[in-house]
Amino acid sequence: MCALDVITLETDSKPVFSGTVLDVQEADDNPVVDVDENTIYGKEKAGSDAEGAENTNQTLKSGIADYHPEDFSSKFFLLNILSNTAKDIYNLEIERTDVPSALLKDKLTFDIPKGPVESMHIWTAFQSHFTTEINEDSDTNSKFDVGLINVLIDGKFKGGKENFRIMLDPTHRSNHTPFMQTFFQDLYIETNRIPHTRVLIGNSRPGVGIEGAQSPYTLSFISRSQISRNLSNMRKFGVRVRGDYSLMNYDVGLYSSSTNFTSFFPGHEFDAWMNLKPLGKTDGKYGKLVTGAGVQSGEKHGTSYYMTGAYAGYEYKKFWTKFEYARANGSNGGAGLTNKHSQGMFVTAAYRLTKKLELLARYDHFDPDRDIANNNRKEITLGTNYYLKGQALKLIFNYVFCQNDCLDDSHRLMVGTQLLL
Repeated sequence: MCALDVITLETDSKPVFSGTVLDVQEADDNPVVDVDENTIYGKEKAGSDAEGAENTNQTLKSGIADYHPEDFSSKFFLLNILSNTAKDIYNLEIERTDVPSALLKDKLTFDIPKGPVESMHIWTAFQSHFTTEINEDSDTNSKFDVGLINVLIDGKFKGGKENFRIMLDPTHRSNHTPFMQTFFQDLYIETNRIPHTRVLIGNSRPGVGIEGAQSPYTLSFISRSQISRNLSNMRKFGVRVRGDYSLMNYDVGLYSSSTNFTSFFPGHEFDAWMNLKPLGKTDGKYGKLVTGAGVQSGEKHGTSYYMTGAYAGYEYKKFWTKFEYARANGSNGGAGLTNKHSQGMFVTAAYRLTKKLELLARYDHFDPDRDIANNNRKEITLGTNYYLKGQALKLIFNYVFCQNDCLDDSHRLMVGTQLLL
């Protein structure tokens, strides 16, 4: 047999290709440590911020935009705003691609002088891709798919020690859950009052594996690896503690095993992951090396599940590579609750030809049931990313060769875009 029996299906994803559980791309949680925006947006942003600070007394109280009061008297006010915004985006230089960045962050971040909230950033994320699937013994299919549309509200409370996130998903992809249960995705409050540590309470993406917990806005390929999209990539409600130090970081959480607010507390789930960074004090002279491992253990509606994983990643100048392995005796991830014994691994290698152009390759293997022979799934992916404005605006091309012991071999040509405003 090749079928994977599912006991309970609770996922906000929908298959795009027959016989394959594809990734549901969502927004990630706030980073563990504060990120210096000057390293993301480049020196020009730092200069513009300084200039804006000098002209504070002459600007409107928007917290960001440097529009002069006399501009409001012009009948071309709206046109001037659009023109200035387009010019700012054109000149914007985003240097980093390992963290999400938004094109209109300055324009859509607001200082709030009264009340418990200090500032608020409202932004949106859009991903889409066009796919042509060529089956070797059947017809060719083409499809355009909106990968995600997210509306996010990130805020800071007075004092800057606590922050919150509300992430809304208006695209209803699941026939198994009502619209409102998947409408609220991220919904949490987080505090950083303890040095190097953040404590989160609410609905978030648990830190199960490295890629499974990664933001969809920083993914290297259009789809996550098979272990990520089948065994993790779900949000759950609970208490989560994350720490980040020069030589290690960790992510530990206790959650309800429910997903998408479908039930109050059908069971518990414990997740723990730790990474070691042996080269963390060498300032990148020898590159960046990260090794990690973790466990997930839970129970839902009387069904127990347990998963272990391991990771290794290395980055040196323009080259990076990573490897991840997961082994599950039952799981409660993107493919739903199941008691099947599965395992999988992937290895990715990439090289940055220029600051904007990146070439990638990935080998991905997944066994959905170790107790059944001849049901393995393999994917070999070649990809290209072109970062017009970092992760805020990029073009993606993937070629995927799919080998499934239960199905005919197939080829996929995927062209995607990402826009963060």
